[in-house]
Amino acid sequence: MISFTSAQLDAWLTAFLFPMVRIFALMASAPVFNNRAAPARVRLIVGLVVTFTLVPALPPMPAIPPGSWLGLSLLAKEIVIGLLLGFTIRLAFAAIDIAGSIIGMQMSLSFAISYDPQTAGQTPVLSEFLTLFTALIFLALNGHLLVLSVLAESFTLLPVSLSPIHPGGFPALLAWSSTLFSAGLLLALPLITTLLIANLAMGVLARVAPQLNIFAVGFPVTLMAGFVLLMFSIPYIGAALERLFEQAFQAMWTVMRAAAGG
Repeated sequence: MISFTSAQLDAWLTAFLFPMVRIFALMASAPVFNNRAAPARVRLIVGLVVTFTLVPALPPMPAIPPGSWLGLSLLAKEIVIGLLLGFTIRLAFAAIDIAGSIIGMQMSLSFAISYDPQTAGQTPVLSEFLTLFTALIFLALNGHLLVLSVLAESFTLLPVSLSPIHPGGFPALLAWSSTLFSAGLLLALPLITTLLIANLAMGVLARVAPQLNIFAVGFPVTLMAGFVLLMFSIPYIGAALERLFEQAFQAMWTVMRAAAGG
């Protein structure tokens, strides 16, 4: 009869549980992985597959029972690390949301909103379109594989141990978040400038011909100009998103090094 000791069970559980908590924390906060359109079972299976794939290549886990106070504190640390990494890449997608909101407001589409299951709130339609476009670019650039690569490297820079996270990781994340609004504004700047010129032209036209119903003319003009400009800007937005993702992955490395005290 095959029998196992409690020490063996704790060792097997520890080798699997601690990495799994970090992996699931990242997948719960990173874009694409936490897409609520995917069934929960599918996301759970993906997380388990990634865990079973990474565990054999990871350094040895500390011999700490997960049910002890030390084990619970270590689980909390792994959750924080996973959320830090996932939230870092999430900020790049948040910049796209800001750009879509600004463009939609200039195009008079700010009233066109829909329910976004990702944020569980109301999101402008144009922001939703740009977010889907960004997700496609992210997958085309193998961004999901790069996220998993950074996650695997995090176990080397930030091994599973009782040593606390260096507080420098949080200022590094805040420094990266400062680019959120600037990146969103830069992405929307060409359309903002053109639509501002169109609005100024509408204002001059209203002064020259007061009998003209500017509201009846202005909305179709701004909508048409916005969609035409968006159509011609899509290829350039893709190149800008590629640079934004490069900065996001560089920020992930910076946050990891800062959290490791490097």
